[in-house]
Amino acid sequence: MNRIDTKFAELKRKKKKAFIAYITAGDPDLKTTYKIALELAKNGVDLVELGIPFSDPLADGPTIQAASQRALKKGITIRSILRMARSLRKKTEIPFVFMTYYNPIYQYGLKKFVDDSKRSGVDGVIVPDLPPEEAGELLGYSQDNLFSVVFLAAPTSTNERLKTIAKKSGSFIYYVSLTGVTGARKTLSKDINDHVKKIKRMTSKPVCVGFGVSNPRQARLVSSYADGVIIGSALIKVIEKNIGRRDIDRRLGRVVRSFARAIKK
Repeated sequence: MNRIDTKFAELKRKKKKAFIAYITAGDPDLKTTYKIALELAKNGVDLVELGIPFSDPLADGPTIQAASQRALKKGITIRSILRMARSLRKKTEIPFVFMTYYNPIYQYGLKKFVDDSKRSGVDGVIVPDLPPEEAGELLGYSQDNLFSVVFLAAPTSTNERLKTIAKKSGSFIYYVSLTGVTGARKTLSKDINDHVKKIKRMTSKPVCVGFGVSNPRQARLVSSYADGVIIGSALIKVIEKNIGRRDIDRRLGRVVRSFARAIKK
C-alpha cells in the first residue's frame, strides 16, 4: 500500500473522514509553499494536493487560475516542485498528490514524471482533463501501487462511465460536486449525497468530494456522507489575502483548523 491507502485505512479504523487540502505549488513562492504544506500537516489535514501550475487551467475558477499565474510568473516548473517535495518528504509522512493537466506531464514525459514523483515522495496524481479511457499509458507506469492515478467523477457521468472510473481510479475517487469550474460556492447541490451513494454502491474505494466546498458548515455536511472533503479555493483565498506576511502559514493554519474540526467532528 502507498501512503494514501494507508491513511484511508487508518481513518476507516478510527471512523473518521479525510480532510484533503489543495494548494498551488509556488504560490506565492516555493519557500512559502513548503512552510504552508508543513502547517497543513500539523493542523488536521490528512492529504495534501499540490497543484502544478499550468497556463491554461480549464477546470479552475478565477481563484486558482490567479494562483497558477502567480506561480508561473516566479518560473515554477515540475522540476522545482519535485525538489521541494523531496525536502518536504524528509519532514513529514503526510501523503502528497499532484494535481495538474495532461499537457505539462506529457511534455515532461509520462514515465519520467511517475518515476521522479515517486523518488520525490509524491504518492499520486489527479489529471482533470485525462479520461480513464485514454489513461492507459500513464496507468501502465503506475502499476506497482506505489503511485496512484486518481480520476474524477462528475454529476453528469453516466453509470457506465462511473463503473469505469470506479475500476480504474487508484486509492480514491474524486467526486466533482458541481458542473463548471472550481471555486467556493454559497450553496451546494442537494444531489451530492445521492451521487456519492451511487458511486459507493459500485466500489469499496473511498469517495471524496471537492469543487465548491467553501466553509466549515458545508464541509461538515459533506463529511456526513462522503469519505473525504477536498478544500481548495477557500484556502487559496487566505493565501492570496496574506501574501507578503511573514506569518502567512500560521494565518492559514487557523482557517485549516476550523475546517478540520468540522470534518473530524
